[in-house]
Amino acid sequence: MNSFELVVPETAEEAVAALQALAPGEAAPIAGGTDLLIDVDEGRVAPRRVISLRRLPWKTLDWNAGALTVGSTLPLRSLEEDPQVRVSYPGLYQAVRAVGSVALRHRATLGGNLVRSAPASDLVPVLLSLDAEVDLVGPSGDRRVPVDRFVQASRRTDLRPGELVRSVYLPEARPSAFLWQRVRPSNDISQVAVAVAFSPAQRRWKVAVGGVTPRPTLLPEASDVLGSGRPTSSEVRRASEIAASRAAFVTDRRASEEYRRHLVATLLERAVGSAVNGGRFPA
Repeated sequence: MNSFELVVPETAEEAVAALQALAPGEAAPIAGGTDLLIDVDEGRVAPRRVISLRRLPWKTLDWNAGALTVGSTLPLRSLEEDPQVRVSYPGLYQAVRAVGSVALRHRATLGGNLVRSAPASDLVPVLLSLDAEVDLVGPSGDRRVPVDRFVQASRRTDLRPGELVRSVYLPEARPSAFLWQRVRPSNDISQVAVAVAFSPAQRRWKVAVGGVTPRPTLLPEASDVLGSGRPTSSEVRRASEIAASRAAFVTDRRASEEYRRHLVATLLERAVGSAVNGGRFPA
């Protein structure tokens, strides 16, 4: 492992200044470190400065008028253990539970997962289905960006030089579900992940997939087929067929394109059923 300077700022302003003082790529923020430390150890990245965010007041879970704001450095285990998250955002709860092991979830964070923006992320698809937004702080001030715009490709996001992810905003509680398929549940990344959510305010569904395309993505054509409420069985089947046929699926060492298409259709049907029958679906 290459040597680096460790900086532990007390405020967001100090953290932004420490990040901005070096050229892009020479400074790396660290929250849980579940990915960054492995990358440093294996030589994939070699920052001159690592900026620890552990002293910033971002380990938060704030409820306000039905909306939820999750601090970017809050361990995933805290989300998993919050009973209101499980009730109001069942899809998010299921996605958090899918991330690694309990030990890893004590360290991993929502902010770190978003910045990593892995194609097979378990959290990005459900955040897409929930219309989540990312709150950023940087040298030019604060801004809020939809997750669908923030995540651009593997390890590429809409972060500008000197910016940090402060929190993730979820606008409303939604009946939702997240299902995945992988070879070894505790160790592998997902071959396919499917997230669905129904917005009571918008009266519409959102469908997102991960692990099958170069980045997690929404499938609006499949969402539209599900209608504005409780879908019929034929609508669910049609949405599953569209989802399995429209996305740009890939073949890699984890699964073939054909297998992924079959899984997406199957998991989408099950996920919609789970969201509808979860006990909080609007009349």
